[in-house]
Amino acid sequence: MARGVRDAGADAIEIPVADGGDGTLDVLLRARVSEARLTRHRVTGPTGPGVTARLGWLGAHEAVVELAEASGLRRLEAGALDALHATSRGAGELIRIALAAGARTIIVGVGGSACTDGGAGLLQALGARLTTAKGEEIGFGGAGLEALDAIDMSVAREALSRCSIRVACDVRSPLLGPLGAAQMFAPQKGATPEEVTRLERALMRFALLASGLGDGDLAALPGAGAAGGCGFGLALAGARLLPGAQLVCDLVDLDAAMSEATVAITGEGRLDGQTPAGKAPAEVAARSAIRGVPCFAIAGSIRDPLPRLFNAVVSLEDLDAGVDPMRHTRALLRRAARHVIEGMRPGGPIREP
Repeated sequence: MARGVRDAGADAIEIPVADGGDGTLDVLLRARVSEARLTRHRVTGPTGPGVTARLGWLGAHEAVVELAEASGLRRLEAGALDALHATSRGAGELIRIALAAGARTIIVGVGGSACTDGGAGLLQALGARLTTAKGEEIGFGGAGLEALDAIDMSVAREALSRCSIRVACDVRSPLLGPLGAAQMFAPQKGATPEEVTRLERALMRFALLASGLGDGDLAALPGAGAAGGCGFGLALAGARLLPGAQLVCDLVDLDAAMSEATVAITGEGRLDGQTPAGKAPAEVAARSAIRGVPCFAIAGSIRDPLPRLFNAVVSLEDLDAGVDPMRHTRALLRRAARHVIEGMRPGGPIREP
């Protein structure tokens, strides 16, 4: 995109952004180049076998955990989806490692998860006891929650008591209901309709038992349904749930860059009904509007009618009918950005949203 802007004879200010999902770790590390570092650790993968996951550091005592590094869909081999039993435990192990290394602030990017366990595995890794009627630890995944009978958060809360945890949520969904972790997102993780019903009931059971701890209705918090309900689990441990795109854009100082810009170009793989609900392009558009800066979006495809977030949008699918956008993404992005700067209007590849 930046090359396309330069092809059109303009200067490009490059500010990577994210919304708490995949890529958030790299975006934040790039923003803090002089202080940033990475460590790598062997942790529990989403379906059990270990994976090597990265833990980011923005300073001596500020860590970044990207949940998808340990517990994400990208960690699964093709065809290995297991919506009922996938676990968030590895993400909790990364948080525990950060705490042991002296982290006083942890940013957790939640998104791109393979699990729908309400953050149960994550909490167990931090010392919480989630037990059956027999006093045994529940098993992996949302299926494990079906046998949940008691919750003891004392060890986990003590572990986190000297640390501030901010959770960058890539969606603002509650834990339960049509927009929640199971009904809205579990099918993307391989859940059948019957499994979605089981997961919803299991999460309801978790929320009901957790309500007895006196923390209020955490299941209704915006972002509680993020990452298969990991937002809920982290809130139960005392973390703050925040709009991920807003948090990341603040951390990379997007506003300062925007003050020098005459146009903003953003994008994502697919613009659809979820874009306005906390995704990074919507946050860029909102900040552009405040400053009176025109904002254009480039996407691989456009699936739903969008609110008027953008001045115009470009679909790579429509840019050149003879070119496959999945095979020639870089070239098409470059061409689309050039067209934006050159001021193409309806009738060309840019269209009103």
